[in-house]
Amino acid sequence: MLANSVSVNQTPEDKFREYLASRVKPQRYTEQQREMVRFIFAQHDHFDTDQILEDMKASGLKISRATAYRTLAKLVDAGLLRRLQTGDKTRFEHDYGYPDHDHFHCTLCNKMIEFHLPEVDRTLSEHAKEHGFLAIRHNLIVHGTCAECTQAKTPRRLLDLI
Repeated sequence: MLANSVSVNQTPEDKFREYLASRVKPQRYTEQQREMVRFIFAQHDHFDTDQILEDMKASGLKISRATAYRTLAKLVDAGLLRRLQTGDKTRFEHDYGYPDHDHFHCTLCNKMIEFHLPEVDRTLSEHAKEHGFLAIRHNLIVHGTCAECTQAKTPRRLLDLI
């Protein structure tokens, strides 16, 4: 994972509270949302909805599945989280306070490895310019097999991971 964060003006919690208040129909910042935001931003992991619900439950926090889905969608809309599609799973990661980066996704163990190559940014900018396209951001996920899975002595199948 990328260890470097970037300086931000507000905490994720304050930014989310501001987002909720700025909506056409302002919304309350509920205790379940507060617990979820604090939990998510206390670590920097890639996660899916089921995983965050399990992790929160294991930590003694209770949040309904419907609230989790709604809150995650709002956190993406607020620019706090980024949605990543890896196969049939939708995963999330911090967007607010972290520089743009790309990912290697291991299709065997689901590990996400973050990386940043300025050459990729330059190449994409050059090609966008050639086509008169204004690129705002990109999301590159390279699917394959991580070093640990490649070096494993016994072959691993997706069914073995269930």
